[in-house]
Amino acid sequence: MIYDSKISVIIPVFNEQFFLEKNISFFIGLAKNSEVIFVDGGSDDKTREILITNGFCVILSPRANRGFQMNLGAKIAKGDILLFLHGDTFLPSNYYQEINDLLSRRRVVAGAFNLAIEGNNSLFYFISWMVKVRSHLFSLPYGDQGIFMKKETFKTVGGFSEIAIMEDFAMIKKLQKIGKINIAHGYVTTSARRWQKLGIFKTTLINQIMIIGYYLKINPDQLAKIYRQFKNN
Repeated sequence: MIYDSKISVIIPVFNEQFFLEKNISFFIGLAKNSEVIFVDGGSDDKTREILITNGFCVILSPRANRGFQMNLGAKIAKGDILLFLHGDTFLPSNYYQEINDLLSRRRVVAGAFNLAIEGNNSLFYFISWMVKVRSHLFSLPYGDQGIFMKKETFKTVGGFSEIAIMEDFAMIKKLQKIGKINIAHGYVTTSARRWQKLGIFKTTLINQIMIIGYYLKINPDQLAKIYRQFKNN
């Protein structure tokens, strides 16, 4: 076991004022157990002001590319373990023990959590169940599930690909080549705002199109353009 390993939680953010105003207490609590690093991709709202006022480490990234942001945070991280968390996602209370337990197992190079979506819509429960099946069956978690690994593993695979979209998918594919990816028992809880804004069917459809496009080796810049077109229509 490596229960004394320090965890650095790296959180890329962009215009998260509204979410932070409501949920800053979660991140304050998180900072009691782990190093928390926010990497801001050029917000033009009060995101940085809220974080700095509450004593957080905030790095200003010259690009809102999430892969670039997370690599930037990893460069200054002091922890033995790196946990990459989306800015609208909550960790389970026992995340520290679960992460240390998983990464102490033989041949396990990375892990992630199961996914829950905030809200009582029955379709959210179905999506969460599908995510659980995909993650456990194919060892294929996505970025909103809180991907974690040892810092040395992160360096071995060369960090995140600094691409316009699908950086989490590309990272998982690199990790699969060097060892096992395990899924923790606990659940992260992510905001339902994306599904509420675009609709559950449309959001799910966009996600699947992005995955197919990735496997077809469509340029990530083009995929990002398609993604934005779907969001805006």
